[in-house]
Amino acid sequence: MDPSLYLDRDTLLHRLDPRTKMFLLLGVFVLAFVFTDPLYALGLLAVVLFFGYLSRSLANLGRIWFVLIVIAVVSIVLWSIFGGGETPFFLFVEREALVYGIGVTLRLDLVIIAAMIFLSTTRNEEVSAGLVVLGSPYRLAFAVSRALRLVPMMVASGMTIGQARRARGLDPDSGNIFSRTRKRLLPLAPVFAATVRSNSVLSMAQASRGFGAGPRRSFLLHVAMGRRDAIFLVSIVLLVAGAIALRIMGYGALG
Repeated sequence: MDPSLYLDRDTLLHRLDPRTKMFLLLGVFVLAFVFTDPLYALGLLAVVLFFGYLSRSLANLGRIWFVLIVIAVVSIVLWSIFGGGETPFFLFVEREALVYGIGVTLRLDLVIIAAMIFLSTTRNEEVSAGLVVLGSPYRLAFAVSRALRLVPMMVASGMTIGQARRARGLDPDSGNIFSRTRKRLLPLAPVFAATVRSNSVLSMAQASRGFGAGPRRSFLLHVAMGRRDAIFLVSIVLLVAGAIALRIMGYGALG
């Protein structure tokens, strides 16, 4: 399994400027938390999944399905137990608390899915270049790019270590649940050690090449906005403004 999240496709979202995709992601985050009614969040989730389908990046959701389900179960259960309401639904669970818990679940999962689609359609180099063009210091842009690479690097190290352990006769799927858990947690120590060693080597390489010596630097990747980017930016601004206006008028709240 490839640990990288980026999927090399030739789609509309892939061809957008990285700054446009950043603003689209920010707009989705705002829209996700404007309304408390789960129906609005469900409609927005359908739109995000539609764009994920167009970008052919929904395959990456298979990597995080367990996280999405855990968030859904924990959120709904906790809000149903500790949330308040006036309409009895089942035993000690009130209808308002259950609906609110479903709304929170949809918003959290929506944010995660939108971020996954963003990472699936945008290379780390594009993120770094886009941040610099937006006015961010290139040191900060590099740090963000490095952070986005950190999890795939750790996954790749874990896969390599797991394959080496299997080659030496260790079966992580044998034994009871405690034995299997222990076998799967043991590689964490070498994974973190490999990550620290990699970061140390990278720091020395940066220092030897004079990283950070000057206030500005050149970039191989050139980013530029076009008419397509302008259409998406205007659309997301209008959607956010319209959603906020509807919320102020009283729409989208749990009644």
